[in-house]
Amino acid sequence: MELVTVGTGTVAPSASRTAACHWVSRGRLKILLDCGAGALHRLAEFGLPWQQVTHVVLSHFHPDHWGELPMLVYALKYTTAPPREEPLVILGPPGVVRLVKALAEGYGPWLLDPGFPIGILDIRDGEPFPLDAEVNLETFPVPHTPESVALAVAAPEGRLVYTGDTGPSSKLARWAAGADLLLAECSLPEEMALDIHLTPERAGELARDAGVRRLVLTHFYPPVETSDPARGAGARFGGPIAAARDGDRFTIGGA
Repeated sequence: MELVTVGTGTVAPSASRTAACHWVSRGRLKILLDCGAGALHRLAEFGLPWQQVTHVVLSHFHPDHWGELPMLVYALKYTTAPPREEPLVILGPPGVVRLVKALAEGYGPWLLDPGFPIGILDIRDGEPFPLDAEVNLETFPVPHTPESVALAVAAPEGRLVYTGDTGPSSKLARWAAGADLLLAECSLPEEMALDIHLTPERAGELARDAGVRRLVLTHFYPPVETSDPARGAGARFGGPIAAARDGDRFTIGGA
């Protein structure tokens, strides 16, 4: 299973980071965890086969985590050759069906009927959703917005946990226990800490308490970029840590 941190930024405009989006691939599965602004151009820049995306999974409904979704459907409708026939599945916490239907009222009926099969499903916490015969999607509520969830992609070779946007949570640490890779938001420096986001130190605490094998930091607002977030997280977590950039690649399982 491969992870590419396509967009490691936030809603804050940045010359080097686009909004939240992460590519997870395994065999025919090509999954986007969130789909924020700039994702499509980054996917093309990094040579990722965006035309083959099978699933888009949203962590919550702030636009820096879903704003590129209509553009993705539009691109799949008009710029793939031959025309796309494979289905696209859009998943998220309860409310994602309502969100996409509301967007279609403004964008037009093509968003729900783009010329290829499209499925939109609300995923309930505690109910693993099969992505194929070997891989499941799991969700868990986190303290950010009422609908916010962390996401996990679980395959025989390992488990990837993505926090989405979250504040500190001992329940999240228990749910993420033993993850092979924890992709954790790291929005702000400790002196600007909020209950609905993590700092480098608090991301390190989450990784430590969960006993994960590796920590990858993402979702950097400008104030935290002037620090050394990996060092801050390393004060609380002794395992491997990476402060991701757009386009960084990580492998779970395999050689």
